[in-house]
Amino acid sequence: METTVSGKSHRMLFLNTLSFTICFAVWTFNGVMVTFLVDKGVFNWGPVQIGWLLGIPILTGSLFRLPMGIITDKVGGKWVFGSLLLFCAIPMYFMSTADSFWSFALLSFGFGMAGTGFAVGIAYTSVWYPKEWQGRALGTFGIGNAGAAITTLLAPTILNNLTSGGTEIDNWRTLPKIYAGGLVIMAVIFLLFSINKKPDLGQRTVKQMLKPLNNMRVWRFGLYYFLVFGCFVAFSQWLVPYFVNVYAASLVVAGLFASLFSLPSGIIRALGGWMSDKWGARKVMLSVFLWSIFFSALLIFPKMDIYTPGKGVVSAKNGKVSFVSDSLIKVDLKEYAVKRQKSVVDGAKENNAIFPVKEGWQTPVVKEGDEVKKKQLLAQGTSHIYFAANMWVYAILVLAIGIVWGIGKASVYKFIPDYFPEGVGAVGGMVGVIGGLGGFVCPIVFGYLLEWTGLWTSCWILMLVISVICFIWMRRVVSAIVRKHAPHISEDIEHKNGHN
Repeated sequence: METTVSGKSHRMLFLNTLSFTICFAVWTFNGVMVTFLVDKGVFNWGPVQIGWLLGIPILTGSLFRLPMGIITDKVGGKWVFGSLLLFCAIPMYFMSTADSFWSFALLSFGFGMAGTGFAVGIAYTSVWYPKEWQGRALGTFGIGNAGAAITTLLAPTILNNLTSGGTEIDNWRTLPKIYAGGLVIMAVIFLLFSINKKPDLGQRTVKQMLKPLNNMRVWRFGLYYFLVFGCFVAFSQWLVPYFVNVYAASLVVAGLFASLFSLPSGIIRALGGWMSDKWGARKVMLSVFLWSIFFSALLIFPKMDIYTPGKGVVSAKNGKVSFVSDSLIKVDLKEYAVKRQKSVVDGAKENNAIFPVKEGWQTPVVKEGDEVKKKQLLAQGTSHIYFAANMWVYAILVLAIGIVWGIGKASVYKFIPDYFPEGVGAVGGMVGVIGGLGGFVCPIVFGYLLEWTGLWTSCWILMLVISVICFIWMRRVVSAIVRKHAPHISEDIEHKNGHN
């Protein structure tokens, strides 16, 4: 690996980042395409089928990351990346002929190979930069994640124009051809201007290259990446149907809001690399997990309009009801105030209130002349709770957690060249596999959670759980390191009366 940074290094970083951006746009293609076809009634697919179609390309790109990372270390990134771009153009082109769930699934499995561009680019970029530049270089390369924003931002508008606002619906088949053309053009540019280079691995065999995978640290990094990258990929697609269904947004508006999540998250990755170089990846990741817990907790509250039994009015003694109105009940000479409905919630609905609104009232259940006993119910209480889950507030929170995850994506990959300098391709590929599986598993799990609970926010409950697990695991590891290498500091931390 070079010890100095050259102009060639920056040129290759630019080409790798641009190619990865195109790959990522292709990888998340189904997020917009499937939502559009279902929304227009072209296909009658339910949440579970949609989840599978969003997840299948992510599965391919995840499963093949490890072998593609190893091949890149062996052969060099120029030929691997160029061939990958050309290969993915084929199933993407034939997506224009798909006419069923299974044809979509099969072709999605093919163009999903675009997701392996991450492992190829990580291995190919790392050979051009010294250790002290790894965080910035790999973080900059990771800006390619913003390719998801290209799809969510531009594809809905292109589809709208191609189909003349949905009146010529079959013209959707032109969009896959446009994507295939973009892949071919990028492949030609890459092969013409890139320079092949591979790490000096000596005579290492594939078995030796895979040896670091026996280290539990690799799998821990994989879990971290499952959250900050895999879940990012999942939501970059899932947010499109989310905004369409929950907020009745058009596909174009839904794509715009989804891009507000994916674009900053991709761009901010470069900042995450710089932060990791400056303060250390471990410190940055602990903060990432804490913020992920915080924002996930805020996002779990669904849009709701709930009526539930509230505080009622009961008789203090035996007697006879002498008067009943919507604001007062008399039992003999004793008066009981009845709370009237004030339509506070209706006003909140009209104003699209940001915070939850609660209103309570009471309805008489007795009439004049009734004999009542002590502690008998006179008026039934009702509580009405309304929460609009304001779309703009939701979008801001989603933007915030996307930025947090973007910083985390770079920090995870800062760990790899530090701990496994001779195995960036294999380790980076494996971490990418585990992380990418999050992009495959999560949309499917989201679909099942939606079916079981009926809550669109159930996906954020899952994010909260994963964030908590990641934070606890890292804290335990840090504590173990301190106890092993600086036991006196551990005692000071754990015992209030400890000594230095």
